[in-house]
Amino acid sequence: MALLEICNLSKVFHLGESIFGGGAKGEVRAVDDVSLQVHSGETLGLVGESGSGKSTLGRLALRLIEPTAGSILFEGKNLLTSERGEVRRLRRDMQIIFQDPFGSLDPRMRVEDVVAEPLVIHENLDRASRRIRVGELLRAVGLDESVMQRYPHEFSGGQRQRVGIARALALRPKFIVADEPVSALDVSVGAQIVNLLARLQRDCGLTYLFISHSMPVVRYLATRIAVMYRGKIVEAGATEQITQRPSHAYTRSLLGATPEMMV
Repeated sequence: MALLEICNLSKVFHLGESIFGGGAKGEVRAVDDVSLQVHSGETLGLVGESGSGKSTLGRLALRLIEPTAGSILFEGKNLLTSERGEVRRLRRDMQIIFQDPFGSLDPRMRVEDVVAEPLVIHENLDRASRRIRVGELLRAVGLDESVMQRYPHEFSGGQRQRVGIARALALRPKFIVADEPVSALDVSVGAQIVNLLARLQRDCGLTYLFISHSMPVVRYLATRIAVMYRGKIVEAGATEQITQRPSHAYTRSLLGATPEMMV
């Protein structure tokens, strides 16, 4: 059984009238009848250009936004029909790493509080126990626990992303949506983060939905690849098959658009 199964999922955003007046209301079908499976322990790379719907799909998978149609099964349980308490329990096992390490961390909170926030919400730990856990998480992502009392603005982009990863790991999740986690970083720092994610997957038994516009990044990290174009999955398969023998013209254009990643 798949850890995550997305069935005929769609998301339509409705647009208001034109600012010039008299324009008819329209809609954008950001995700259009998508079905995907993510199996335990694998990385499914979801690749496509900006506006293809891949980030919307990632948020739908975690029910951070509500779909227009379809179903989302996590460990066989339908997230869309489960009671609130069940969804809250399942959400412990489903986390997200955001694209922008500058915008995803509260600038008013110290690093200790940023990383500990999921523990405060979901776990009944005293402050000393939380502090120990935060120190473990920071060391796991390559940061020293001495940074606990610093604020996000005191860090580089790569360090901030490491803080975001530590926060995502706080509840020991099974499944993580990594939404363009290196696109806001320079190439060398991005390569370090990709290698960190690969190591954490091995050490923690994680399953990833890894979203990116860069085929080389996805090729390096992913077990399988799904290619998204205009809200639809146009091709999916094993990484070798997609990168060596692509069947869709859009996939071939993605393969030719970006240079190899240095890791």
